[in-house]
Amino acid sequence: MRLAGKIAIVTGAASGFGEGIARKFVAEGAKVVVADRDGAGAERVAASLGDAAVGIRADVTSRDDVRAMVGRTVERFGGVDVLVNNAGMGHLPQPLEELAEDDFDRILAVNVKAIYLAAKEVVPRLKAQKKGVILNIASTAGVSPRPRLTWYNASKGWVITATRSMAVELAPFGIRVCALNPVAGETPMLKTFMGEDTPEMRAKFLATIPIGRFSTPEDLGNAAAFLCSDEASMITGVAMEVDGGRCI
Repeated sequence: MRLAGKIAIVTGAASGFGEGIARKFVAEGAKVVVADRDGAGAERVAASLGDAAVGIRADVTSRDDVRAMVGRTVERFGGVDVLVNNAGMGHLPQPLEELAEDDFDRILAVNVKAIYLAAKEVVPRLKAQKKGVILNIASTAGVSPRPRLTWYNASKGWVITATRSMAVELAPFGIRVCALNPVAGETPMLKTFMGEDTPEMRAKFLATIPIGRFSTPEDLGNAAAFLCSDEASMITGVAMEVDGGRCI
């Protein structure tokens, strides 16, 4: 029960890493808002977690949706202690000059602007209570980029830098900010990164991960629960790899 009494928002939590984090948080005693642009999926996950969770539809690129998401959290559970910015998107492997402008704009909106919008709503609340944790889900792509994923790589590099800067600025207010850098995982986004999900492509990706497997939602949930718990009270500004040695 490392998160007993904590109230958390997890974005992009209808599937993949976000769902794994939401499930682990509830298991550790937290109340969780499962937020996702897939409202039905968010409600499905929340329903499976009982009274400790509520599912809401939220487009993290919309200021109004983010404001409503935070307002609903406060209305339902009485506050916010933890924000997990997990929602993200990638693009199919391709030469950097060939990515469509609309796709580029969408990647920046989901992976970058969404963190800014969430911070505008949540940080004033955390400052007022002089405590809280923000966890940003970045990627090994921001540390050891793969070719043909340049604009996704760059967006996750931004997340890592933003995490460190937020940590320094918010530390005097009792707010910790950390990031997780997962390697490619068993999530709906895996096919996007590989271009195609074939045994041959999987073997090629796995050959770059010393531990020899993809990351899982459970791996991310375990790491997130630690960083967002009081056990990590002296840890801020880190971007911790959950990558089976990929970045070594």
